[in-house]
Amino acid sequence: MLNLSAFPIPSPSALPTSAPVAEALLLADDDGTVEWEEEEIVLLHWRLLKAVAELGDPATPLEDKLDMLRWVFTEREKESRPFSFANCIQVVACSPLSPLPYIGQVDADAVKEAIRGQLQAWLQATLNRYPAWVREAVQRHPEWIARHLEKNPQWLNQQVRQRFTQGDLFA
Repeated sequence: MLNLSAFPIPSPSALPTSAPVAEALLLADDDGTVEWEEEEIVLLHWRLLKAVAELGDPATPLEDKLDMLRWVFTEREKESRPFSFANCIQVVACSPLSPLPYIGQVDADAVKEAIRGQLQAWLQATLNRYPAWVREAVQRHPEWIARHLEKNPQWLNQQVRQRFTQGDLFA
């Protein structure tokens, strides 16, 4: 089992500010290209990777969790692409510019397995915030729900709000 304490997450106050990133965006060339410093690229990898922690927060919207899971568990052939989950792990673990101390090579599959081991509890904690009929719909038709959320991230909230204001016509 992967020891997640081997990946200490520094507090946001311990990190450099994002001013260089904002400055780079403001100073974009006329042709729209932005020159990124290597440190900014490493920090972007770190921020993407840090967002995985939101999977454990029950208040994180279901669509955000599903989107994050699609990124984490992407197809093998996409793992070598820039900013893939596996690539972010390697950049953050091995770069001397990383906000984390040097970790060295990390098995992305082991990290995925650690996430997979917590996944049911994390999703259930989010679903528990919804009415019973939503939980039942997600359990019975997860692909259908996911398709609707992919088209409109607010779809589930709209359904809850609509049912609350109109009431259940079949109750």
